[in-house]
Amino acid sequence: MSRKRRIPAYRLHKPSGQTVVRIDNRDHYLGKHDSKASREKYHRLISEWLVSLTDSTGSQTPVVRPSNLTVSQLMLAYWEFVKTYYVKNGQPTDEQCAIRAALRPMLELYAEILVSEFGPLCLKAVREQMIRKDLCRSVVNQNIGRIKRMFKWGVENELVPVEIHQALQTVVGLRQGRTHARESEPVKPVPEEIILQTLPHVPPTVRDMIRFHLLTGCRPGEICILRPCDLDRSGPVWCYSPETHKTEHRDRERRIFIGPQAQEILEPRLDRPDDSYCFAPVRMSKSEDPLKPSRRKKKHRRSRSRTVSQRYTVDSYRRAISRACERIKIEPWAPNQLRHSCATFLRAQFGLEAAQTVLGHSQADITQVYAERDFAKAQEIMQKVG
Repeated sequence: MSRKRRIPAYRLHKPSGQTVVRIDNRDHYLGKHDSKASREKYHRLISEWLVSLTDSTGSQTPVVRPSNLTVSQLMLAYWEFVKTYYVKNGQPTDEQCAIRAALRPMLELYAEILVSEFGPLCLKAVREQMIRKDLCRSVVNQNIGRIKRMFKWGVENELVPVEIHQALQTVVGLRQGRTHARESEPVKPVPEEIILQTLPHVPPTVRDMIRFHLLTGCRPGEICILRPCDLDRSGPVWCYSPETHKTEHRDRERRIFIGPQAQEILEPRLDRPDDSYCFAPVRMSKSEDPLKPSRRKKKHRRSRSRTVSQRYTVDSYRRAISRACERIKIEPWAPNQLRHSCATFLRAQFGLEAAQTVLGHSQADITQVYAERDFAKAQEIMQKVG
């Protein structure tokens, strides 16, 4: 049976007036006692020490429930876990950034409070801090869920008393119309006339991406990573299986079917190595550049040393559209709105189940978020029967 360990204490070294902490029989001097710098060094050392307790199986050695563990110490220990868990293909996922943002208000208010003293009222105060920062209601609820998840991890690793996590679970999410938190704007489909206005003002590659996106309804990231080797072209309808996708961690298969119109857009871009990206940025000739000559000259002078990326990313795809919208002075729209446009069309023409299948949703209620209801059809029906 392994010997249980306690969190090394933050102590004053009286002869020198410095903070000292003893870790594995070695004293670490951290600077002036009770200073901000010494506490930061202490938290970092404790976090590194907690991570070093992992055994060969990856599970952490049981630690006695510490009576002096602070919220900031818990956060540091949890962050070491986050950096190794929320990783995909060797790269940090967006969830890492989301967790960092969720924990920041709690760090501002309760960094030095003991974990054993952090209760539902503290969590509600953190929630109010998020609202003061003008976060919308849905984001506040998501961030509070991430904080609860951290305390659950703490219970699992015997850093947090189980009753603390149970108490925090009693804090329910904010309800629409029952809070002063602002509501987020729903993502709407892009009107067809807006898309047609935008197309002439984006680079040719982005133009093809928009048209392909509208026809297939796939996610923006799935377009950016499309390669010839990911396509099955054996049948009249091609099948695209992305190398990576949003729900692969749930062991779900993702297939995107490509019909004749989308094939026509994609076919000229398949004459390249199988493992290269179909929608890769290229340097445009002067005849292809939508910028005015004066702006084009400035752009080329500014970007001489820049290299062309292997592929568009979701951000660069979105920026290309936003710049075109600013150029022609219309309201900017985002690539993910094209998925909503496709979903709305599919639902109106073929029904909710068909839209669900094409978009790759596991549940129909998710598809309803993407697909606007066909109110024109409802009006037509009620004109006949109402």
